[in-house]
Amino acid sequence: MTVKYVCRHCSTALGEIDNPQVNELQLGFHFLTPEERSDIITYNQSGDVVVKLTCDYCRKALDEHPELTLVESPLQ
Repeated sequence: MTVKYVCRHCSTALGEIDNPQVNELQLGFHFLTPEERSDIITYNQSGDVVVKLTCDYCRKALDEHPELTLVESPLQ
């Protein structure tokens, strides 16, 4: 399973796990509610798991300018 972590706001690649032995239980995905899961985890065309997080840069920008949360793609 390949798991790619990307920023949900600027699409910066944050990391990747490429290990066929890793499963969703080991990654802690089972702790997510169905709503959180559908918001955070997607699957791309090649079958990779894509986990959308917020990078440090975007987190800082959103903390300093909370009005950016009202815009659909504020930091792209």
